Amino acid sequence: MTVAGPEVDLLRALVETPSTSGNEHEAVSFTARYMKDLGFRVHVDEVGNVHGSVGDPTAFEVLMLGHIDTVPGEVPIRREGNVLYGRGTVDAKGPLAAMICAADRISRAETPICVTVIGAVGEEADSPGARHLLGRPTPGALIIGEPSGTNAVGIGYKGVFRFRVRFVRPAAHTSSGQETAVEAASAFWSLVRERVDKRRNSPLFDCLQPSLVRLTGDLETAEAEISCRVPTTFAPAAFITMLDEIAGEDEVDVLEFVPAVRTSRGNPVAKALSAQIRSRGEKPVVKLKLGTSDWNVVGAQWPVPTAAYGPGDSKLCHTDDEHVDLTDYLASIDVLTGALLRMSEAMERPLVTVSDDHDKKGGHIT
Repeated sequence: MTVAGPEVDLLRALVETPSTSGNEHEAVSFTARYMKDLGFRVHVDEVGNVHGSVGDPTAFEVLMLGHIDTVPGEVPIRREGNVLYGRGTVDAKGPLAAMICAADRISRAETPICVTVIGAVGEEADSPGARHLLGRPTPGALIIGEPSGTNAVGIGYKGVFRFRVRFVRPAAHTSSGQETAVEAASAFWSLVRERVDKRRNSPLFDCLQPSLVRLTGDLETAEAEISCRVPTTFAPAAFITMLDEIAGEDEVDVLEFVPAVRTSRGNPVAKALSAQIRSRGEKPVVKLKLGTSDWNVVGAQWPVPTAAYGPGDSKLCHTDDEHVDLTDYLASIDVLTGALLRMSEAMERPLVTVSDDHDKKGGHIT
């Protein structure tokens, strides 16, 4: 059966509105108008994030944080049966549209919570949108809008530590046998990888994963840029000490550090999402993600019950085949709505995190 309705129309309209990082204005304006027409309290903040809220503004707030920007690259927008192709269908306009639709449904129910949806700008860049949000009040609970799959809940994201090393060597003839700058850069990368590989005896989510992302240079000057996916146990100071030891006189510059985040499957948001998935006759799966998201940016300052959820296969993110199954997208709206209702009912009781020893064994890694 071909699915249709305003929820599908919203997603298609969002996908049809280009919004690469730094160029989100048109999509933000569309989303603001759409939420305002639904009766949301809407505003666009100083950096361009679009906010829409329903319910009592003084009540316990559940914040659903998605992002409205996409990576560059055109994916022809088309529909084949119940599959919608286009840039952003998965990452992450599908999750954002699902959150807007779920909040709209909640607005028509008498619930003792405030639900806010934010479409943040720049998540695919350096997250200026999420960083700006750190100046707002801390929500009571947080759902991150990222593709987990309709029957899965995200409970962690690895962090990132990115650095650059500059190498300078005196001019010399190639016949001299003297180490060139680009050879020094290559040797440095080999030593870093060797040191890290010796530590790799843990599950993948708990490992440090370095990648050489850029290597340029010649005989006299060279630069190596390395990006590491880091676990929650990562100690940046100790790692920098190791890098300085390997680099010697060469200069190490830290470009970025975003810590990893991880929660328990027993936290109230993850529990509500999982319970709603289970109520649909499906078996919920928890996932630990090897990439990063805006959760990494806000997590330390907002130590509240959190989980990531949204339709789509994250393996399709940034690819030329990005697409989402619309039946799964609609199912995700049902899951989000049910989870919000469950959290609303729980407002009569304290929100507490239930310990779950299974979390120590890890989750499904993607």
